[in-house]
Amino acid sequence: MKKTNLKGFTLNELEGFIASIGEKKFRAAQLFDWLYGKEAQSFDEMTTLSKPFRERLNDIAVIESSRLVTSQTSPDDGTVKFLFELPDGKQIESVLIPPRTAFLGADATGEEEQKRLTLCVSTQVGCALDCKFCATASMGFLRNLTAGEIIDQVIQAKKISGRKITNIVYMGMGEPLMNYDHVMNSVEIITTGMGIAGRRITVSTAGWVPKIRQMADEKRNVKLAISLHMLDERSRSELMPINAKYSLNELMDSLRYYYSKMKQRITFEYILFEDWNDTDEDARRLIRLSKSIPSKFNIIPFHSIASTNPVGLATKLRPTGKKRVEEFVEILRKSNLTVFVRSSAGEDIDAACGQLAVRTKRGRRINAKSPIHPSQPVVRQIA
Repeated sequence: MKKTNLKGFTLNELEGFIASIGEKKFRAAQLFDWLYGKEAQSFDEMTTLSKPFRERLNDIAVIESSRLVTSQTSPDDGTVKFLFELPDGKQIESVLIPPRTAFLGADATGEEEQKRLTLCVSTQVGCALDCKFCATASMGFLRNLTAGEIIDQVIQAKKISGRKITNIVYMGMGEPLMNYDHVMNSVEIITTGMGIAGRRITVSTAGWVPKIRQMADEKRNVKLAISLHMLDERSRSELMPINAKYSLNELMDSLRYYYSKMKQRITFEYILFEDWNDTDEDARRLIRLSKSIPSKFNIIPFHSIASTNPVGLATKLRPTGKKRVEEFVEILRKSNLTVFVRSSAGEDIDAACGQLAVRTKRGRRINAKSPIHPSQPVVRQIA
């Protein structure tokens, strides 16, 4: 009989499991605390449970954990990248961002990201969306992570680093809202069992419109970030094929709906590409957007994905120069927009925004096809 993996079960799910094996309901709360409050890795560690109950749990259930393959620490800024192997052998990356490295200068004074220890977690093995600036696209889409595999990134990073993680950003490999149920279950566990408040959790999406509306309807109390990067329909569709499925107009309608329900500002993430989206008119478009949707803006440098052997448009993208970035930001700030300029934390270890991509041991092609944009991606090789 296959054992049930309890890591990733919410309290309600644990109550259902406990009822199914004929135990008393309070056992679920005990398990929940041991799994997520005390972060137990085995039932034998759960010393407040009776020995017979622990023995029964060992017979019918497991607590699965990922295996750390490698970790790299940036000598430049202290960013740490973890490569984890999942129980089925597939691999993902997570990034631990130290305090005061997420943004340039003092732009984000008072912001959680600036003064806290932030973990960037993955939600899928690979990604289906094929954004041209993102290294994860080179993997194609393999599968969704379970809530337990998302949670385990937090537990493992905390254990390995020996430090308290205060902020979580769902900005690693994958599109979080295409794995909605597992992502939201993991958020529920983090906020109710691991002591990290919803206001310190950010879920980033490339614009999966139906789930943005669902987040609003369900009153999901986390921060919402939109990977925007372009306000021209044709150009955004070239850059981000998801735009052909959910247009900018549909996306903006969903965000207005979200704000009407949540009354919470939305963060727009905007990577600057030279001669692509960094003109004065592009800045004015963002200003007009801010007047229709209460928001703030993260301006992000483009980081090289040359190691993934990009093709097509991806080979033509170049980072906007420092002087032009400053001019662009100044236009926004003169119109009283809230603007933060993200740093390139972890770029020297391929851990910066858009650079996460797992390598296979033999560098084999993976025949994975995206439901949004079919492809046969090349996956990089582990050194």
